[in-house]
Amino acid sequence: MNTKYQQPQYAIGVGEALWDVLPEGKKLGGAPANFAYHISQFGEKSIAVSALGKDKLAEETIAQLDDKGLKYVMPSVPYPTGTVQVTLDNEGVPTYDIRENVAWDNIPLTDEMLAAARNARAICWGSLAQRNVVSRNTIRQLVKATPSDCLRIFDINLRQTFYTKEIIQESLKLCNVLKINDEELVAIGRLYGYPGLDIQNKCWLILGKYDLDMLVLTCGINGSYVFTPGTMSFRETPKVNVADTVGAGDSFTAAFCAAVLKGQPVAEAHRLAVEVSAYVCTQNGAMPQLPPHLCTL
Repeated sequence: MNTKYQQPQYAIGVGEALWDVLPEGKKLGGAPANFAYHISQFGEKSIAVSALGKDKLAEETIAQLDDKGLKYVMPSVPYPTGTVQVTLDNEGVPTYDIRENVAWDNIPLTDEMLAAARNARAICWGSLAQRNVVSRNTIRQLVKATPSDCLRIFDINLRQTFYTKEIIQESLKLCNVLKINDEELVAIGRLYGYPGLDIQNKCWLILGKYDLDMLVLTCGINGSYVFTPGTMSFRETPKVNVADTVGAGDSFTAAFCAAVLKGQPVAEAHRLAVEVSAYVCTQNGAMPQLPPHLCTL
């Protein structure tokens, strides 16, 4: 085993590494790197796992990750580095045009990835990077390799039509924390046939059906919830001047996870996640540096 990973200590984000092409220019993004970067701001040792092409964008990706001091395992593969065309509406809410058959669709399983997974405190993944069988198999093997007490977060991130009922169900079986937004909850309700249930009852049903430790539901300006067996936390969304919401959900997940790993109560972890994601909404791009007062746990 790679001796770099001898203690259960890493928070891993695995999946898509890509560039968000925004109106003001391109910015490095992708949920795994966003998650890994933000959780590192709380003092967690983190790793972003993905794949890159052999092109100029790959070189720029490495340079930016190095500049941010972010550890990564991103092998080079013979596909282009991923890009996404991001269009913002008047409220700064993004829509995405995601290029297919790119490097992060073809993440190879490596010994270095497995060594990190076996010593992970947390691992976070979504549905998008599972659209191709190569990356899907790699992600599942990494999640299965994590210790039994690892925080396994399925941050569902439904995008366009890049998901299936089977992909979602397999990840629900592997995770112990589900992160989902209100629009995704509606989509899941349609897929699984939960008609007539309000959002809270859908969440209670999913929590119990998949024996989850936590279900985190974000509802945009309408607040957010955290469900655990027998308890529920709700927090309103702060009113802020929104620059864009790109990466806000990933920062929410990272802050929540960091607080839970440090033994904070769920309600306190929820409060921090709300404050952090609200701040990220006031900044351009997915990886702004957080102010010190938000990073103190």
